[in-house]
Formats: sequence, structure tokens, C-alpha cells
Amino acid sequence: MASNRYARDIPLPGLTDGEDGYRGPAVAKIVGITYRQLDHWTSTGLVQPSVRDAEGSGSQRLYGFDDIVQLKVIKRLRDAGVSLQRIRKALDEVESQGLTLRDITLASDSAGKVFAINDQQEAIDLLMSGQGVFVIAIDPVASEVEAEVATITPERAEPPVQDLHRRRPAI
Repeated sequence: MASNRYARDIPLPGLTDGEDGYRGPAVAKIVGITYRQLDHWTSTGLVQPSVRDAEGSGSQRLYGFDDIVQLKVIKRLRDAGVSLQRIRKALDEVESQGLTLRDITLASDSAGKVFAINDQQEAIDLLMSGQGVFVIAIDPVASEVEAEVATITPERAEPPVQDLHRRRPAI
């Protein structure tokens, strides 16, 4: 029996259990960077789209809300003169301590050293030296992103085509 070649293009009810996300061009606009910068930061592993990564030609990355907040924080650190290398180290250190950006306030000194201030207002030197003077409170950034993403429609991350074929019986 021949299979219907069009069936795979039609989303089936109950199989759209993917998370909502935002495409790269809209994310780049919200963050205030070029799509090329976003692509570079993603392809070098500085950030990863949490909803869906691109899988070959024609597929789109989908970024979640927290991804956009992280990107906006990275942009602000870059605007303050912090190198991508130091930002990468700082984000890795935050993750290794079991924290998220929502748990801390980031600070940077004039030498580009990055610090985290946790809820107890203790300075955690992420790069082992320096004092923080440039501060980024994450909650206001998240509120700003929330207002901006409210103006665009998220996309649902559909299961990959091969998963659709496994989930339904043959016709």
C-alpha cells in the first residue's frame, strides 16, 4: 500500500506537544543585535536555543524566553566592553555553581572582570579577581524582554517529521 506523501506535512491533533519559541530574526531585533551576531553566538556555543536547534537546511532555531533574557544580558555586557571570552567564562561559572541568571545580579569592573551577586548580596568573583562597578539586574531585563515578546507570536516546536511517523499507525 502506498503512503500518502502529503500526510507528513499536516500536523496531527495531539501531536503538537512542543514548547513555544521565537525565531532568530525576531530574537535578534528584541536583543538589539544583528542576525549574524546571533548566529555566531549560537554556532560558537555561547548560547543555545532551548526550544529547538536548527536541524539541517530549511529548519529554524527557536529560542525560549530565558534564552532571550540571556542574550540581552550578553549584549549589555558587550556594550560595557566585556569580551565574549570573559562572558563565556562567567556564564560557565554561574552554571557550575548551580545558579541561573535569575538567581543573580551581574557586575563588571573597568577591566572587564565579571562578578555575580546572589540573593545574600555576597559578591562571587566569577573570574577570581576585581571589584564590580557596572551592574546588570536581571529582573528588569526579564521584564523588558517580557514586554517585547508580547508583541510577537511564538511558534510551536513541532516534533521532527520522523517522530510523527513513529507516533501514528500506518494507514
